[in-house]
Amino acid sequence: MKVAILGAGAFGTALAVTLARNGAEVGLWARDAGHAAAMRRDGANSRRLPGVELPESVSVSANIGDFSAAPIQLLAMPMQQMAGFLATHCATLDGRALVACAKGIDLATGRGPTAIIAGACPQSTAAVLTGPSFAGDIARGLPTALTLACAEDAQGKVLQDALSTPALRLYRTTDTVGAELGGALKNVIAIAAGVVIGAQLGDSARAALMTRGFAEMNRLAHALGARAETLAGLSGLGDLVLTCTSSQSRNFRYGHALGAGEAFDPAVTVEGSATAKAVSVLARKHGIDMPIADMVALLVDRKITVEEAITALLARPLKKE
Repeated sequence: MKVAILGAGAFGTALAVTLARNGAEVGLWARDAGHAAAMRRDGANSRRLPGVELPESVSVSANIGDFSAAPIQLLAMPMQQMAGFLATHCATLDGRALVACAKGIDLATGRGPTAIIAGACPQSTAAVLTGPSFAGDIARGLPTALTLACAEDAQGKVLQDALSTPALRLYRTTDTVGAELGGALKNVIAIAAGVVIGAQLGDSARAALMTRGFAEMNRLAHALGARAETLAGLSGLGDLVLTCTSSQSRNFRYGHALGAGEAFDPAVTVEGSATAKAVSVLARKHGIDMPIADMVALLVDRKITVEEAITALLARPLKKE
């Protein structure tokens, strides 16, 4: 099976490595020609995933046309770049199975990745790959389970079979809305969890934050038509637990820096930052109470201090759980 991975960041590279080890012929597209040349020279993505060799069956190129014939295309790029990328390249990719590997909500439109794909490339099968995972774990062959969401179950089964490996187990669902929202919203809660730990509020406070954050995730997901069991699965609860408890999570590290009053590298992509702002808009539109997400949106825009956010959340009225 030929698979193209469009995006040579850490996650895209990790997927290329694990799929190639499982016998797939993989094309890895890098946006920057210099980056692609360096990977071919080094036999590794030293910039994004150091210490991991690229199998010989991984072809690296900055020319997307080299891989456009692959029937499965994994879009391994930040959510806020996806719409622009597809607007530029859809004439080349339309008709392929396009699998988004981004976790977020488009800030300009309020849509998730499969809706972005369907709008730009109507002849393509739209799917999303999401769930609790770190690139380093996947690249090292450590056991990982993800959700593969595709509205067309028959096509979802094809993708599940093609993209699963002995160590990377994919569980499929037709609930694309639930899978997307789980992956997007947990990033917002992970920022908040990082703030809690960075501000030295303790693990008990983090547990409370995660629980109330999960309730917020479910409220919005239900309003948008997602199934409760999807949010309770890998793409929701599973990913929430991972990103709220590990410093490998960029969203958690970003929140930790906010809580501790430390600087954070602006070059690091933090999907939850834009998602928090998009979520606040969606929540208001649907009349959903999401105080944690609202506070994160204000924090990332520097419209409120950490102390003010904590005070506002602790001052909310007591109510039934």
